[in-house]
Amino acid sequence: MNSSEHYLEGLNEQQRLAVSHGEGPVLILAGAGSGKTRAITRRIAYLIDRRICDPREILAVTFTNKAANEMKERLEQLLPGLRHYPLLCTFHSFGVRVLREYADKLGYRRSFTICDTDDQKRLLKKVFKDLGLDDEQLPVEKCRAVISRARNQGWTPDTLPKQIFSRQAEDISTAFREYLRQLKESNCMDFDDLILLPVELFEKHPRIRERYNQAYRHILIDEYQDTNAPQYKLVWLLTRIHQNVCAVGDEDQSIYGFRGADINNILRFESDFPGAVTIKLEQNYRSTQTILKAATALVANNLDRKDKTMWTDGPQGSPVMVYVAYDARQEAETVAHKIGQYLRNGESKLAVLYRTNFQSRQFEEALRRLDIPYKLVGGVSFYHRREVRDALSCLQFLRDNANSTSLARIINNPPRGIGKTTLEQVQSIVEQRNVSMWDAIRIGLEEDLYPSRAARALRSFAESVGRARKHLELPLHIALERILKELGYIQHLEDEKTEDAENRLLNINELINVARDYEGREDSMQEFLDHASLRSEADDIDDNARVTLMTLHNAKGLEFPVVFMAGCEEGLFPHSRSIDENTLEEERRLCYVGMTRAQKQLIMTYSKTRRFYGSDPGRSNLPSRFLAELPGDLTETVLIDSYGSVYGSNRPSPVSLGADSLFNPKPRNASSYKGKTYNTVESITQALENKRKSSPGFKSGDEVSHSKFGRGQVLMVEKAGDDLKITVSFPGKGMKKLLQSYAKLKKL
Repeated sequence: MNSSEHYLEGLNEQQRLAVSHGEGPVLILAGAGSGKTRAITRRIAYLIDRRICDPREILAVTFTNKAANEMKERLEQLLPGLRHYPLLCTFHSFGVRVLREYADKLGYRRSFTICDTDDQKRLLKKVFKDLGLDDEQLPVEKCRAVISRARNQGWTPDTLPKQIFSRQAEDISTAFREYLRQLKESNCMDFDDLILLPVELFEKHPRIRERYNQAYRHILIDEYQDTNAPQYKLVWLLTRIHQNVCAVGDEDQSIYGFRGADINNILRFESDFPGAVTIKLEQNYRSTQTILKAATALVANNLDRKDKTMWTDGPQGSPVMVYVAYDARQEAETVAHKIGQYLRNGESKLAVLYRTNFQSRQFEEALRRLDIPYKLVGGVSFYHRREVRDALSCLQFLRDNANSTSLARIINNPPRGIGKTTLEQVQSIVEQRNVSMWDAIRIGLEEDLYPSRAARALRSFAESVGRARKHLELPLHIALERILKELGYIQHLEDEKTEDAENRLLNINELINVARDYEGREDSMQEFLDHASLRSEADDIDDNARVTLMTLHNAKGLEFPVVFMAGCEEGLFPHSRSIDENTLEEERRLCYVGMTRAQKQLIMTYSKTRRFYGSDPGRSNLPSRFLAELPGDLTETVLIDSYGSVYGSNRPSPVSLGADSLFNPKPRNASSYKGKTYNTVESITQALENKRKSSPGFKSGDEVSHSKFGRGQVLMVEKAGDDLKITVSFPGKGMKKLLQSYAKLKKL
């Protein structure tokens, strides 16, 4: 057996086809748990071993540092001692690599700073103030989200669709334009720039584009279903000469539409790349037959999908359990108790998944009451903690004095007597002289433009900056520590003498330790700063945690022996906003992703009442339509009364939670909803169907009223599964696509 055949060992027939495909475009439809990463890394090894291309001519792009690092580790095991390895990175880190070399071609300095979400908000607040915009009429956070969404769609301030944002469109466009101007003026880029600017570079400079086309002769794109318009354009531009693109993804796992991901990118791959070969990885190696069949039956209700049928030769497994709780507290206590049982029985990894972050509180409290340790994903990650961002801003400003965003963060942090009035005076010089914030400080001091007290404070700060800058030539970890001491940051925390300050000092020390790891590299400080800026929530997931709490979106790409999916209720999951925006299919895909994280046991929970926004006693819920879409022979419903007693809907007698149950198992009637008694989730879901059937019929031309959008006219009525999709034009609000069973339209 020659060495290249070694990389085909242990693969199924479809995986072998994916690995051994040679030149030309190929689409690998890799279903959940089908060995996608294994196929990608072996394909890279095959290309290298067969000398189809040099390792340095391969570019593999994915969406998280965690996934990129996993590919690197696997490739190192497959090809130990390889002199040169392919470039395995995220879209954003590839963009940084391009821009560090060619940013000057677009009017930036190569020492640009990458802004995070907090930096964006801070800059937008300044933009609002400069433009006289009212934060109450147009919240800064909403404006930031709209700008990011627009950029993910490839829109500019001039092409922003006015009908989407109605009366606020003009203010958003104005703020959008000024935000981009000030961002560039500060030599800063946000995360969207890291994709948009390389696209602009390749479009404006064909020779640079050709250089990258020739440098990377084989390009592999992981999670292709999650690409947005600019990312798609970047891939397109990188493959104009050779078209050796390998797109790997699964349309059934496209769940980031709210970030601009376009499922059509994967659905139309064959037409975008004529002659493309499509290979389907349909064998699942993760979940039991029961879990996989249930998840497949669910997602089969979607229309926007390829013809793909997942299967497994694994064990049949237990039924998908559906727990029905009285309220959210009982739901959390039941889940926590079951987690305790699994842990005592030796289970190693469990996950609680939910649609939105607010749901985590009840589970955290329930687990703490049982002294069960857990890891929460989605809290404040290390690189986004205040003190870490402060320290990084110190380095960014000292490296580039034109970085006004970083300067604004540290100029009075810690307090130096440089107050709001002084900063307004500095800003006035910025606007009058068209200079950076640092130059405005220097000019004001030289020309004696500041009052004496403000001048003393600014001069003292400027002198500290001058002394701190001298440390930049030292080894990185020493430089960072001395700079923070010179600028008074460490002394300020030490003087505070509180537990919070002590914890923040520990985080500073940890950042200094991280800096030590980057020493000896060609540009250690820039690599260190880029690494910190490009970290994401997914990179903070602890693979060794026994109990993990996270949103369904964060669970993408992970797997656990036991998974609890909480809050399977109409309006929560699927989310009410998602139905209004005609993204029900994406919500169903999200449910599919959550279900297929489970290896051995899947438990879905539903709470009949739940408090929202402080409501009391809580609103009544219908179970999620997704529960009704699961085959009855694959599920088992468990009803829990208000005392914690558990009743199996398919069982003749109550089922105990165990002798050490938290609850007092007093007999209680089965669940009820709005005065009617239901013995199973299936019968409760019938209420949803009855509600749909009893709704009035609509036809084109009908005048209707909606609680949120007001009066409108029906333009189109079309079937959407078991429901009706109604397209309505609302004057001043635009065109909306609504589901009849949820929209509560009234015919006028």
